[in-house]
Amino acid sequence: MFGLAPLPTLDSEEASGQFIATMDRSDVSSRVLCHQEEIEDGAAKGFYWRAASAVHSVFVVRAGAQFFGYVNACPHLGTPLEFLPDQFTTEDGSHILCSTHGAQFRIADGFCVSGPCKGERLRPASLQVDAEGHVVLLDLAY
Repeated sequence: MFGLAPLPTLDSEEASGQFIATMDRSDVSSRVLCHQEEIEDGAAKGFYWRAASAVHSVFVVRAGAQFFGYVNACPHLGTPLEFLPDQFTTEDGSHILCSTHGAQFRIADGFCVSGPCKGERLRPASLQVDAEGHVVLLDLAY
């Protein structure tokens, strides 16, 4: 298989910073994902949670002082975008990159500018940075 990122397990030490919780779908809103200082400019961080029997994933990309969230699924095949944990962007940090087929997406709106899904978009995950600098997941576009 190409480009499929391993999903963290509940028992994994490595997953502790990425795995949010086991929760109901209705319980997604207002979840603190991380502190803004944990994501460098031009970088991204992925987050996972279990709802019922499925594991869901979003990622957050930082561009300067702005944060953009997306569901971690390429519109081409639905595969996770990263091959290695938190590797969601091109080397220069200018675009989101799908590791499966090399599709590139604009950070600000998730629009695919090159690759097999050109013209399609990533599904947004609505975010807010609170007064303490926490990046909060508000809602998902499913």
